Amino acid sequence: MLLHEVVDAAAADSADLPALMVDGRTLSFAELGRDVRALAGGLAGVSQAGDTVAILASNCYAYVLSYYGVSRAGRLLLPLNQRLHAKEWESQLRRSRTTVLLVEASYLEQFRRDAVIPSSVRTVVVLDGAGDLTFDELLARGEGPDVVADQRSEDPAWLMFTSGTTGPPKGVLLTHRSLLAGCRHLQFMRPMLPADVFLTAFPLCHVAGYQVMMAHLLRRPAVVMQRFDAPSFVAAVRDFGVTTCSLAPTMMDLLLEHLQGDSAGLALIRTQLRAIGYGSAPMPPSLIRRLTDVLECDLNQGYGMTELAGNVTTLGAAEHRAAISGETALLTSAGTSGPMARVVIMGDDGALLPTGEPGEIVVRGEQVCGGYFDDPDATAAAVKGGWFHTGDLGILDADGRLTVVDRIKDIIVTGGENVSSRQVEDALLELPGVREAAVIGLADERWGERICAVIVADPAHVPTPEALIAGCRSRLAGFKTPRSIEFVTELPRTASGKVRKDELRRRLGG
Repeated sequence: MLLHEVVDAAAADSADLPALMVDGRTLSFAELGRDVRALAGGLAGVSQAGDTVAILASNCYAYVLSYYGVSRAGRLLLPLNQRLHAKEWESQLRRSRTTVLLVEASYLEQFRRDAVIPSSVRTVVVLDGAGDLTFDELLARGEGPDVVADQRSEDPAWLMFTSGTTGPPKGVLLTHRSLLAGCRHLQFMRPMLPADVFLTAFPLCHVAGYQVMMAHLLRRPAVVMQRFDAPSFVAAVRDFGVTTCSLAPTMMDLLLEHLQGDSAGLALIRTQLRAIGYGSAPMPPSLIRRLTDVLECDLNQGYGMTELAGNVTTLGAAEHRAAISGETALLTSAGTSGPMARVVIMGDDGALLPTGEPGEIVVRGEQVCGGYFDDPDATAAAVKGGWFHTGDLGILDADGRLTVVDRIKDIIVTGGENVSSRQVEDALLELPGVREAAVIGLADERWGERICAVIVADPAHVPTPEALIAGCRSRLAGFKTPRSIEFVTELPRTASGKVRKDELRRRLGG
């Protein structure tokens, strides 16, 4: 099956059922299918089969259309994270050789102010407002003969850039097969009921956007919020009959704060909301208990990454209830693997490790990506003997439950966003007065982790914390900027000279 065939099938047998609530509109599967065909036809007129089509926008109707229409046209979709710096957008467009850019007017203005759109981009389509070619004009151009490209399930459908750890971010090639396998895993491990209405507040530029397709596979409507805020979430639950949703821990914390002063909203959530799936950042056990006590709904979470097209393990509602009833150790678990992937723990020698012994989390199955874009060395390093090496350290218990011990790849997860400590360190080392820099994540109740920079300064020119933060902000996206600065005379190191970040975390309370 291919991504656009999800809508084709739903439009054929469930044409009048509601498919999508977004931008103040409710669209049926028939209407969604009509516009998907128009987008594919429009793209066929401005690009070639196999070209990369990028989208830079907040959550909107055009974004959901791009999931399916770019696929139908046989192009590769590149969702750009709108929270990145313009120079990061420029780099990803250039590396991917993007030919068509779908962009909201405000981001286009920011792009042109702070960076240069690469020459490979021959067509810029403005999603809102005026431009040389607007999105409505592109759809109108595609209302002629139906365009359906010849593709296979193992062909790449999405190109998503990672945060990068030891160099530039890598481009993950997610195939039709891997993305739809991720959907099937979610259906199996977190089933939707026949009357469910699903809501997502995650940015559609994240791999978590595949949950919209999961709802459509089941002929269920998806409510897409442009961005999360607690009052709007409560209103969406009320107006659209939302019964299940996916939120980041930060969002749930804000929701709980809001509901303290909204008794009607609290009563609505308790009555109507059946289940919440959470992820993308560490969840403090205290927040899980508050959610269970206040909202009285089921909770689900899991372990996954972009390269795995979403989660490959799930800790379900029954385990959460058992944890709240006293089996608190369950809250440190990421759950068990589903039918679409096998998860094992492997030693440095490639041998499978026994129960309870820590090692690298390694995955095999249909959810695994098709490799890295234009990077055969990185692909070969990550995929060995059919197994994808995650770079994360974990343990499997006797019941097959996975506990993630640490991130070998040294990624900081803050507010649902992955941040490469190496990228932040490189930015800091460009600033006056910085001799050495180590960036770590420290536990934070709201953000999961907050970014802390540990600096060895030049004694002749000690920069202020404010200057360092401002310097980073001028080079990086806001969410990548350190929230705190600590000065030390030297960094703790191993015998081989590597910085002991575990020691820094211990000293600073991480």
